[in-house]
Amino acid sequence: MTPLQQPKHGEVITISSQRLNVPDHPIIPFIEGDGTGPDIWRASQRVFDAAVQKAYGGERSIAWMEVFAGEKSYRQFNTWLPDETVESFQKYLVGIKGPLTTPVGGGIRSLNVALRQLLDLYVCLRPIRYFQGVPSPVKRPDAIDMVIFRENTEDIYAGIEFPGGSLEAQKVLEFFAKEFPASFKKIRFGTKDAVNEWSNMIGNSVPADGDIQVGVGLKPVSYQGSARLIRAAIQYALQNKRKSVTLVHKGNIMKFTEGAFRDWGYAMAEKEFGDKVYTWAQWERTKKKQGEDSANAEQKAALASGKILIKDAIADITLQQVLTRPEDFDVIATLNLNGDYLSDALAAQVGGIGIAPGGNINFVTGHAVFEATHGTAPKYANLDKVNPGSVILSGEMMLRYMGWKETADLIIKGLERTIKSKVVTYDFARLMQGAKEVKCSEFGNEIVRNMD
Repeated sequence: MTPLQQPKHGEVITISSQRLNVPDHPIIPFIEGDGTGPDIWRASQRVFDAAVQKAYGGERSIAWMEVFAGEKSYRQFNTWLPDETVESFQKYLVGIKGPLTTPVGGGIRSLNVALRQLLDLYVCLRPIRYFQGVPSPVKRPDAIDMVIFRENTEDIYAGIEFPGGSLEAQKVLEFFAKEFPASFKKIRFGTKDAVNEWSNMIGNSVPADGDIQVGVGLKPVSYQGSARLIRAAIQYALQNKRKSVTLVHKGNIMKFTEGAFRDWGYAMAEKEFGDKVYTWAQWERTKKKQGEDSANAEQKAALASGKILIKDAIADITLQQVLTRPEDFDVIATLNLNGDYLSDALAAQVGGIGIAPGGNINFVTGHAVFEATHGTAPKYANLDKVNPGSVILSGEMMLRYMGWKETADLIIKGLERTIKSKVVTYDFARLMQGAKEVKCSEFGNEIVRNMD
């Protein structure tokens, strides 16, 4: 058992009818994180507590409760992810964490993935926006204001893989050769004859004559998993008066996984939000029946009436167009791997992953874990040096999710003013002319001061 100290003065967040009931003194479990985690957590917690105090004058406060995972947990309790930690997030619904080290050489594949799947946190929420003054490699970072809904439990996060040359991989190849011979022909080096032919052609420079080295994998994508993610994205767009939701996929190649994600999304959107959205699937049907001019007129009228546009884009084109036409994207819903690439690429456009927030949410059960999106950076551990912006903005997301909007607004205000005044940590200071470099803790203090 891992000894957890529940705060004496705190209450549990509950949920009813998919709405959080947040008491004035909620218990919030936190994991400070590994490497630079303790430094950035101390700075971040000071910002959170100060914002709550300034917003509510002592009528509200957070009862912080430390739980354990990662290296600190392993050192103290000989387990990377104690059951008590998962149980705490289950009980208290909302929590926050710093960066965690993934154990090497066995055990849990990823602590972050384990938490997401154990709690069924099916949405990875990544808002991407620009703060004036942050160094950026692009010409118009201020044009970027997107929110990514990345599916968190399927695709490669639920993928099944077997290494090339293994008995498991061989069994899968034999199954496909027997049951789906036409599909099996697509596997270029799936037979000994093909391997031998290639080996002879290049001079036999393979591990062994006739040795089949084909890694195989399975990526699952379901209607239920796709629909609940896209539903959450559309609900967010409606609640926050966004203009569009783009379904990003690679359905031109993976037609029955990523292509199905798009098709299921359109069907669900029309069925459940028909009077509030207009889809490109509707546009295509109208074009086929009445011509392109009629379809364009129908879409124009729908958007003029306040409906949200539901559209789609191929993943590789999206990675190009978020650079060249960022104003075309608002809310994005996508599968796991696409979302991984896209969220980090966009973070680079607005200042880097060091200031990129993230949240993992189940909008049905209310469970949510907000987190730093960067790594542990162990070489900077205990130096009070790194940028705490990712955890601070993740906490801002958490507070807004809890309905404490006034607190979240104060954090944004303080961060904006601090960056604009060029009082920043080393990562920004080295790229900003005339900047004053401060420590991690000092940066947090400046944010608090600039809330006034």
